[in-house]
Amino acid sequence: MSIWFKNLQVFTLASGWDVTPAKLEQTLSAHPLLPCNAASMQSQGWLLPAPDSGFVFNQARNMLVTLGVQQKLLPAAVINQTAKERAVEIERQQGFALGRKQMRDLKERIADELRPRAFVRDKAIRAWIDPTQRRFVVDTSSPKVAEEVASVLRSDLGEFPATPIATQTAVGAAMTTWLMAGKASNEFALDQDCELIGGEQNAAAVRYVRHGLDGQEIRSLIKGGKTVSKLGLIWRERLAFVLTDQFAIKRLRFQAMDDDAGDQPRSREAVADEFEAAMTLLTGELGGLLDDLVARLGGLQST
Repeated sequence: MSIWFKNLQVFTLASGWDVTPAKLEQTLSAHPLLPCNAASMQSQGWLLPAPDSGFVFNQARNMLVTLGVQQKLLPAAVINQTAKERAVEIERQQGFALGRKQMRDLKERIADELRPRAFVRDKAIRAWIDPTQRRFVVDTSSPKVAEEVASVLRSDLGEFPATPIATQTAVGAAMTTWLMAGKASNEFALDQDCELIGGEQNAAAVRYVRHGLDGQEIRSLIKGGKTVSKLGLIWRERLAFVLTDQFAIKRLRFQAMDDDAGDQPRSREAVADEFEAAMTLLTGELGGLLDDLVARLGGLQST
């Protein structure tokens, strides 16, 4: 089972906040994921992040947790079509068209009837808590999903002071400088993707995909007032990713990772050993990446 994060939404934990793995385990075990009941459309709760683990996989106080979300899918188009068909029969019986309130009540009754038969979608969202380095990292490309995980932790723990990471240098300004110069730093090399946007509201975006970023055309766009909103980077020749101006890391790829390694049958002991090794790699590599990136952006803003 691969635990490699593909996207990073990064938060900073407040100075002085701490939680022990035992305390976190006790808290999360009291809120496991339960199936949606007949009346609900969504259920949230915690899943085991590793085979045969508790609700917290702990390694040197790096804690891996997994929020499970079960959602029922009941498209509005299905409700509207069913309501339309029933409205025809009701109108025939009562002799006049349904009013707005009648139609609204009809749709609510239909939603209640269809809910138990709705399709169910399951999601598992991994998150890494590192109190030592004051980091909370969620494996998602969506800020809304990341905040959802933080919110559930906040509710369960009573306190979880995590705020989106903020650096001394604005990410967009730094990326624009790097692209204009044709280089970032010794740790970061430019890759082949970028997006530039204008300063005006609803300004057009210019995207380059698998394209050399050292051309005069790109520099002319920057001189014309565009700034970089997304930039492909390679960290220490090991990790490739796209950085956004909101400090989101997307399409994270570890060049040496073997995606096919998990296809072979293995013993439970081997699976456990591989998970330990993967966790070491995950926290070591991502921790180093974030350290270098924050340093290149002037450090964290004071809180």
